[in-house]
Amino acid sequence: MTDLSAPTVTLAQNASRPRLTPRPVDEAVYDRAQKEGLSELQSRLLASRLPGYTEPLTPLVAPSLRYLAHPEKLADGRRGAERIAKAVAEGESIGILTDYDVDGITSHVVIRRTLVELFGVPEKRLHSLIGHRINDGYGISLPLVERTLALSPRPSVVITADCGSSDEPRIARLKEAGIDVVVSDHHALPQAGPPASAFACINPTREDCDYPDKTIAGCMVAWLLMSLARGVLIEWGVLNEATPKLSPWLSFVALGTVADCVSLGASPANRAVVSYGLTLINRMDAACWRAMAARLGADSVPFNAETLAFQMGPRINARSRLDDPYAALHYMLAESDAVANRQLEVLDQDNQSRKAIEADMAEEAKRLALPAIEAGEPAVVVFLEDGHAGVQGIVASRLVQAYGRPAVVLTKAAAPNMLTGSGRSIDGLQLRDALQRTFELAPEALPRFGGHSGAAGVGLPLEQREAFKAAFLQAVTEQLGSEPRTPQLYTDGTLDAAQLSLATLGEIDALGPFGREFEAPLFQGDFIVESLRPVGGDGVHLMLELSSGPVTCKAIWFRALTPGELPAFGVGDTLTCAFKLNRNRWRGRESLQLMVEHAETV
Repeated sequence: MTDLSAPTVTLAQNASRPRLTPRPVDEAVYDRAQKEGLSELQSRLLASRLPGYTEPLTPLVAPSLRYLAHPEKLADGRRGAERIAKAVAEGESIGILTDYDVDGITSHVVIRRTLVELFGVPEKRLHSLIGHRINDGYGISLPLVERTLALSPRPSVVITADCGSSDEPRIARLKEAGIDVVVSDHHALPQAGPPASAFACINPTREDCDYPDKTIAGCMVAWLLMSLARGVLIEWGVLNEATPKLSPWLSFVALGTVADCVSLGASPANRAVVSYGLTLINRMDAACWRAMAARLGADSVPFNAETLAFQMGPRINARSRLDDPYAALHYMLAESDAVANRQLEVLDQDNQSRKAIEADMAEEAKRLALPAIEAGEPAVVVFLEDGHAGVQGIVASRLVQAYGRPAVVLTKAAAPNMLTGSGRSIDGLQLRDALQRTFELAPEALPRFGGHSGAAGVGLPLEQREAFKAAFLQAVTEQLGSEPRTPQLYTDGTLDAAQLSLATLGEIDALGPFGREFEAPLFQGDFIVESLRPVGGDGVHLMLELSSGPVTCKAIWFRALTPGELPAFGVGDTLTCAFKLNRNRWRGRESLQLMVEHAETV
């Protein structure tokens, strides 16, 4: 029998102990929220997530598609839409080239379903082009170009999504072969600007772009572009005015938006498409949603943004991390439950494999990171010689969580003597800008990079690894300063015992969806441990009962321990916890559950 009284070290204490830091509250936003009828708690939550926000609050707290800007505001949007419309009207062969992650796969679904189901393009005129993460690399890679040129019939136009902005040399080669490339993307453009050889480059981050929201995901850019193409085809008389709009595809845009971790804060567009998309998803009209609901169980419905982020997204991403991504595309496009379930089984198996690989790599990465942490370096750069390139980003995220610093994880690339890597950022660091500065400091050490503020990818020669690290650390220091960094958990203060209820959770849910830059509320408080027991196949999770005054709540702390370890506290101890409120569903009944993210004895 397990002795729960034996002292040991929890997983949460293996890395730097996080500091619980209350979120600052913007008093002006708080006062506006109160005047607009929000509760005290809602006003506080809103005001701590929108510092300095002066725009109307209604588009954020009551998301609606009416707040979407017209796609005509996208620079090159009309030009790109007309080229797509011409290809449709004249029977040209069309290539769809997208990234391999969730954003890319959902973009692919939006473009393909629009062309086939709304524009009437025969399947035989379409080519799906999705790179292999390991063998091809990100974006319009050279292998993808070669495969495109070998197609029969060769496409005369290629539509990209979630990639292309930094791929001028490969786009130039396609152009030389007589292929027009319409780039749709959302990643930061290189300093040289949009790729000169592209027929059109639709990217809201362009300096000359009037689209008001620069944070939209690649799938949203693709959706806007195809919506614009529909309008052009109607203008030209190719399509009837009664041709359905693209609104049903916003279910896929919602998934891609959440999974790509773009801002759900001061972005009426992202909040609108996720909110509306979740409504569509929960109708369970598509086989892919039904298959996932069956896999997760009846109590998983209705889905929310966290379901997309932590259940659907990882399964779709797992395929491209370990193998070719087409199973994910076939899953999303499945027309029958049988096909969707069969493809989801493949994704699920890959996700389990990914978890095992991730666990081993994360342990090794933390070991390699310790000298940098002890030396007080502002960021972590580790090279996992035997690491799997497909899991770099997740491991980098684990390092950020453990040490509160930006992290880049490098592994061997497919090309000889080359490394590939993924980086993840922290609040206050614009990662893509830091990489741009790294390139300026040591151009030979970073020949290829791309991404956005929170996540990015790099490619560099093996012999330049130390030069890259030195330049990157300097770039990070220039942005963040030299102050020591420790992990921080930003909390929304305390709740009274009476607020530990489903009613409070209802207040919180009314502010959703939650995601990056509009994080789900995390509270802190002291609780007495009434009971605890390790759960899960390897005993790494803790099931607890915690009391605060007269109220006792069930709680779960995922990954609280490492295999074989015991809790460092016992029944009767007082814990300071950082926790979220969660709605636990069981056989149609709901109860409140606390989701503990950190705990330590008082």
